[in-house]
Amino acid sequence: MRVLSPILRQLVYPTLSKAGYLRSRAVANVVTYHGLLPEGYRVADTFLDNTLITIESFRAQLRMLKERYNVISPDRFRGWLNGMEELPERAVLLTCDDGLLNNLTVMARVLQEEGMQCVFFVTGASLEPAPRMLWYIELYLMLMACRIQTFPREWNGIQIPAIEDDAILRRSQWLRLIDDLSVFDAMQRGEFLQEAQHWWELALDWKAQHLSDSLLSQRFQVLSADDLRHLVDTGMTIGAHTLSHPQLCRQPRDLACREISDCRSRLENCTGRAVWGLAYPFGNPGAVAEREVRLAQEAGYECAFMNVPGRLRECNRFSLPRVHVTADMSLEGYEAHVSGFHERIQRKLGRQSLT
Repeated sequence: MRVLSPILRQLVYPTLSKAGYLRSRAVANVVTYHGLLPEGYRVADTFLDNTLITIESFRAQLRMLKERYNVISPDRFRGWLNGMEELPERAVLLTCDDGLLNNLTVMARVLQEEGMQCVFFVTGASLEPAPRMLWYIELYLMLMACRIQTFPREWNGIQIPAIEDDAILRRSQWLRLIDDLSVFDAMQRGEFLQEAQHWWELALDWKAQHLSDSLLSQRFQVLSADDLRHLVDTGMTIGAHTLSHPQLCRQPRDLACREISDCRSRLENCTGRAVWGLAYPFGNPGAVAEREVRLAQEAGYECAFMNVPGRLRECNRFSLPRVHVTADMSLEGYEAHVSGFHERIQRKLGRQSLT
């Protein structure tokens, strides 16, 4: 059954897109990005950078949407949520997660040039005084840069595995550590990263270039408070992505509650605008359960988004589906996802056969 996937991508989707079939059967959808690759940035790790796309791909996607779909503003989407607006046929809402610096320096500029708006979901890291990276990205860079470690360690009851030479094994270790470290608050995770830098024999200034180099900082650094206000001034909307981007389902209830509710209030204080939407970190069913959905509602949000396929008009407003855009999507594959056709095929043939 797995042979279906390349057939769909290389033959079926291009044929149906060219014939106009995809847009003729399109449903309302939400699209989510994670940012754009700065011009001149050289991809060194395709696994890590697969969530960011090129400026050229982004512009081509926006122009295809303008020609064939109805891209709606965040305000119109909010009006629909509250029963004050109707969605047009083939409605598409643009969103972006993580709040990387390139969201302002690159992505917002392209959106303005194309006359479109987007909801940028940002974390509390943007409200800190010093430039920083998201903790789990910092952890990934550390794991990939460190030397082989032949023996495991223990930290606050967590088993830290020996570091293998194989990159695939290191990525598996990274995913496991994200789960384990999400139990703690942001300050404790920061303490772990400081100690791990010593264990893994990384130079004291190993991450300086990621925050000071003009290209690397756009890729890895998060927006500052001033950047958020500037983003609002360009006509974009700010949403919440929790204080520190943990796996919420791994956290005690009180920590998860603070991550969700405090992010909203602090972002509103920073921007002077209502923060009505939440995007759950990681956004998959393994990271979000009924408790998180209730917490989002109790925190006063009007809706919350996941990164899973589904039918927008039929879903709980606190677990709204989105199309997750990746760098390996062709334009025709992108349209197949945005139109809802890919999701319908998945339901018919079985999701596992198309992965």
